[in-house]
Amino acid sequence: NNNNNNNNATPVITEYAIKIYKTSILVFKDRDKYVAGEHRWRRGYCKSNPRKMVKVWAEKELRNYRRIHQAGLPCPTPILLKSNILVMEFLGNDGWPSPRLKDAPLTEKRLRQAYVQCILILRHLYQRCRLVHGDLSEYNLLWHKDQIYVIDVSQSVETDHPAALDFLRKDCANINDYFKKSAARLNVMTVRQLFDFCTQPLPSDGNDNDHQDSQEEGELKALDDIMQQVVQREVENDGGDGRSNIGGSSSSSSDRKERQLRREQQEAVDEAVFMSSFLPRSLNQVADHEIQRLERGEHVEETFRQAVAAMMPGRSQEVVGQAAASQQKEREGRLQSAVSTEDSDGDDDDERDSDEDGSDNNGQISSDDAEQENGGFIKVKRTAEELEAERQAKKAERKANKKAVKEANSERRLTKIPKKDKKRAIKKSKGKR
Repeated sequence: NNNNNNNNATPVITEYAIKIYKTSILVFKDRDKYVAGEHRWRRGYCKSNPRKMVKVWAEKELRNYRRIHQAGLPCPTPILLKSNILVMEFLGNDGWPSPRLKDAPLTEKRLRQAYVQCILILRHLYQRCRLVHGDLSEYNLLWHKDQIYVIDVSQSVETDHPAALDFLRKDCANINDYFKKSAARLNVMTVRQLFDFCTQPLPSDGNDNDHQDSQEEGELKALDDIMQQVVQREVENDGGDGRSNIGGSSSSSSDRKERQLRREQQEAVDEAVFMSSFLPRSLNQVADHEIQRLERGEHVEETFRQAVAAMMPGRSQEVVGQAAASQQKEREGRLQSAVSTEDSDGDDDDERDSDEDGSDNNGQISSDDAEQENGGFIKVKRTAEELEAERQAKKAERKANKKAVKEANSERRLTKIPKKDKKRAIKKSKGKR
């Protein structure tokens, strides 16, 4: 009876798709990183036999499809796996497959809906399924029945995979790049904002299935807040400050373009820094002095700070709050100095000269005091002459060591018995016995 009820609840599948993994041309040099380090294959797998490896790859995709389908995310329903053949639901009509997101002719309104759906899919994959797609792009998403469907999840990894956060960053960048460069030129959030939205738990997360509506409300509310920031950022880039341009339209437009160019360049730099920053997976990958800097509220890269705070549930709010406050003060100081530089170039040069003179006398003392107070390591920048002197000293030390070893070997050879004499003495001693 239970089986009959479940069958009645699920939609009837009339068309099936068959995915066959070819063993003759499949190369796993790049795909090994998606399997190695995952908990589900902790006991190892065969790398030398491609047929066994392709079977592992097919089994991996079936498991990922089942997990995604059970979580309620739009994806093809997995049916059966036999060796390297996977049978699943066919997404299409009368044998014609649904188009990929890359090929779907969507209006601006549909593109906005698709972007929101992609954002929610990324978050639900991470929070509900504990998975990271690993290759999410417009080529691995289908537009079926006015909805985004996820396909090609064979390379998806669990969130505890060593490279899970790196794969997630790449997925976020791929989604943003596509919708930013689409025909509608959508105003998308930054990669950092999308990454934080996927990884950070909301107050409604962690509840039972009965509270799924409240979870979705919390997600939509957080998403609305982020999109409001995106809209505000675009208004500032367009120069929408409410000022009148009468009498100076040409100069104001050039200033607006210059200001927008600066912000775009700064955003590109911030995104490049974020994509290349190190994200720890456990506290074993975080040094003690870095945790102390977080606790003191010193400036630390924002994504690194949030990743460490997520692994300290008892003190996450304290760590994030202190570091965020200090970083906000530093950001405000940079903005204030950037505004005042154009009016005080001469004064800044004089002050810079005086600061440089004072730093020669007091810089070393202040660094020593800071090292004594904090008890941590302080990195001091060295000149090219100091680095060259250190390199020459190491080279001379290695040369002297090599010379000493040669002399010791030559002295030992002076008292060494030749092999033929040694063998003759051994034979004589055996004959006497």
